[in-house]
Amino acid sequence: MMTIIEKIIARHSGREKVVPGEIVDVHIDVRLARDFGGANVVKNLVDNGLRIADPAKTWFTFDCNPTGSDQKYAANQQSCRIFAREHQIPVYDLNSGIGTHLAIDLGLAHPGDTLVSTDSHANILGAIGCFGQGMGDRDIAAVWSRGAVWFKVPPSVKITLAGKRPGSLHAKDIVLNLLHRFGANSLLGYAVEIDGDEADRLTLDERITISSMATEMGAIALFFTPNEEILTYCYQRSGREFSPVFADPEASYEKTFTLDLAEFLPALSLPGKPHDVVPVQEVKGRKIDSVFIGSCTNGRMEDLRLAASLLKGRKVAPGVVLKIVPATDEIWNSCLEEGLLAIFKESGALVSNAGCAGCASGQVGQNGPGEVTVSTGNRNFAGKQGKGEVYLASPATAAASAIAGFITTAAEIPEIPALFGTVPKEAAHPGVNPDGGNATSSGGTETAASGTSASLESHAGDSGGEKRKPTLLEGKVWLVMEDNIDTDMIFHNRHLAITELADMGAHAFGNLKGFEDYASRSEPGDIILTGSNFGAGSSRQQAVDCFRALGNQAIIARSFGAIYERNAINAGFPILTCDDFSPLQLKQRDRVLLDLEKSTLKNLENGMEISLNPFSPVQMQIYQAGDLLKIRGLED
Repeated sequence: MMTIIEKIIARHSGREKVVPGEIVDVHIDVRLARDFGGANVVKNLVDNGLRIADPAKTWFTFDCNPTGSDQKYAANQQSCRIFAREHQIPVYDLNSGIGTHLAIDLGLAHPGDTLVSTDSHANILGAIGCFGQGMGDRDIAAVWSRGAVWFKVPPSVKITLAGKRPGSLHAKDIVLNLLHRFGANSLLGYAVEIDGDEADRLTLDERITISSMATEMGAIALFFTPNEEILTYCYQRSGREFSPVFADPEASYEKTFTLDLAEFLPALSLPGKPHDVVPVQEVKGRKIDSVFIGSCTNGRMEDLRLAASLLKGRKVAPGVVLKIVPATDEIWNSCLEEGLLAIFKESGALVSNAGCAGCASGQVGQNGPGEVTVSTGNRNFAGKQGKGEVYLASPATAAASAIAGFITTAAEIPEIPALFGTVPKEAAHPGVNPDGGNATSSGGTETAASGTSASLESHAGDSGGEKRKPTLLEGKVWLVMEDNIDTDMIFHNRHLAITELADMGAHAFGNLKGFEDYASRSEPGDIILTGSNFGAGSSRQQAVDCFRALGNQAIIARSFGAIYERNAINAGFPILTCDDFSPLQLKQRDRVLLDLEKSTLKNLENGMEISLNPFSPVQMQIYQAGDLLKIRGLED
């Protein structure tokens, strides 16, 4: 008896059954690279002399910077276009929209399929019961060349949405309440299935909103079982038959939860952390400077209709800037046909062409120093959407706040907007806490993990082959003991156009408070010790490669973000996990010895030693080969 993720992986690995922990080669049906990361994918393919396994299943999607707003992005996009022409690869160019949405709306991906992309929110495809994964540029290059990639079968969790959904509760509110309940760590590495009568009634657009924030929860994916409406939509869009996947009735889950939707509240995320969620009422009255409505999370037609219903006949508050970006060109044209663009323009909003917008540096939706923004995006890490403060909220809360000039709900839009220098009459409501419902855990039995590894063979294993890389690593430690250090803190998005490894090191930890000068202070051989969920957020490979560029030898964390972990392993960069470093009694810059084969870490200053969670066989193979793209047979 298997869960959705287990059945999809089994089907795509040629196995009757898989179990959590097992590492298998998974065939990938849909293989995307964006303008962000696409140029690096091309570089990896060219530098390693790899060919494209199946151009018909391979696409470029230009959605991160559709305006080509600077020369680096423009150059990267053009290099992808040239490569695409040479290899007959389709390109969904600047006028198309967000690639993951196109995969659904154009019928490129179906329920039961597998999809990978350089987009860290590829798990949006969970909205239709498809296994979507964001991956780094080495992963994607390997998939383009082999058609398959190694993957560890994740454990599964089931969340049942019970109770009656309040009329004022939107999909974004639901996922923010889930973030409040589970945080950024408790679902780390899990595949999550969401069911219940209310879940079954969610529309495609609502499912996309919820699935899109699996990444912010640390989850591999948030899956919905496709209902008849979803299946009909996918059949109509694809024009061909496919086989959806449903969990077995007796499937085993590591954990199960039941949450009461009646106890959910309209919510938003406070600046800096998507999971730092409070009821809207708690910060109601906060004066704002700008509003952004769009992104892969809330740029769908239903989102924009909701915003238009509030903006119709009203004006954006004086001094407030409202920016609206549809997710796809089809949605943009539907807004035109339905008169929504006219409503937005008459209200005083700026409407841009389709794309990701505010999530990318230099794009519509970025803010400036001291600016307070309400955004419908999925991330509000410091510096992610600019240098100001960003609150994450639903399109209803965002549009209402744009009209009011301060944070408020759709039911509480004032007749007269707040002006700068005035205090809104509406008082905030402190002390309200969106508990997220009576979450009752009925933990299942842990499934025993298999030690079976994927069929990867490295050059390093040849008799008489190349010299093995060292497994004893000595160096000085950097203690960066914070949890949830995200990829924007590690390697800020304003540097994403960089493709040369040598140029990446200068920006390592450049957006992490207290470590902004890390690049100038770090020494070759250094080893980083850090907290939980290190590398949360984006799929950017540069967040790994910046440390390689500096000559850092390894990172040891309590846990890693799922995509970051894959990116590091596939780069041949040693990463390990450990729950407790305290027995080592380490001080900053102490010298340590890391043994990759024994999985131990020793403090050479005092002789104390601890055990670490070990390398997997696949991790050691890739490390000894140098990186994933040097694995034997990859070009076959």
